[in-house]
Amino acid sequence: MSAARPRLLYVTDLAYQARGRRYCDEDIHLTSRLRAHFDLALCHPLDAAALMDGFDAVVVRNSGPVLGHEKAYADFRARALAAGTRVYNPLTGKADMAGKQYLLDLTAAGYPVIPTVDRVEDLDRLPAAARYVVKPKLGADSLGLRIVPGSRLAGHIAGDVLIQPCVDFAYEVSFYFVDDDFQYALYAPDPGRRWELKPYTATAADLEFARRFIDWNDLGHGIQRVDACRAPDGGLLLVELEDLNPYLSLDALEEEAKDAFVAAFTASLNRFAQGAFSPAEGGRGVPGR
Repeated sequence: MSAARPRLLYVTDLAYQARGRRYCDEDIHLTSRLRAHFDLALCHPLDAAALMDGFDAVVVRNSGPVLGHEKAYADFRARALAAGTRVYNPLTGKADMAGKQYLLDLTAAGYPVIPTVDRVEDLDRLPAAARYVVKPKLGADSLGLRIVPGSRLAGHIAGDVLIQPCVDFAYEVSFYFVDDDFQYALYAPDPGRRWELKPYTATAADLEFARRFIDWNDLGHGIQRVDACRAPDGGLLLVELEDLNPYLSLDALEEEAKDAFVAAFTASLNRFAQGAFSPAEGGRGVPGR
């Protein structure tokens, strides 16, 4: 480790095209702030495995869906685990980092998630619905997602897919955490314009809901985003727990809130890179992003 400042390899795809968002702007802003505290280099996800040995920690941020470079990511992951490389977020995530199996596991365990199955034989476990969502288990950014009428559902189930009732929700809301600490919440008041986000004032009940999933994942360090929808009965249901490279939508925040997040992120990275965390051995599967 550098005697003066930790050395970070910041993994991002500045050219990645996302619908309704400019991921590159977020990473340009974050790295401009982090340079005051770290010796920092940016690299494309395809180059991370070859470059990571020269750094104290690797920070995986807006690197795009893993589906686009699945073999390269698997190589990076295997080499990082074998070498004990500090990767932020740690590679022990049980949620999107490991695919979509967690939605099935959490459904079976009775957590407040959109009910999810992956077999035609289990459709009776879902509430009856006029429409269903069918999406690949290794999907990301809504790739391959289809909304299918219940009367035609059986003809659309093939391969490794997840099946969920199409919930008529009031809005989607996301809760953002650094390590185990809540930072801010954003929501999309119009369900049809899901990337037009506004600040959301989380209630105590909202945070209790979100923390259940942060506690379940037990990641220790890193940024996590709990995506939920407000169901017709007024409760929240988990849509996704993003623990690999969650987009942060910092442009939707006021400057004070943005500064507070950057301060929390910087402090977490400093603790992580300086050795307050021992890299875990292991981790599961190929991630969905």
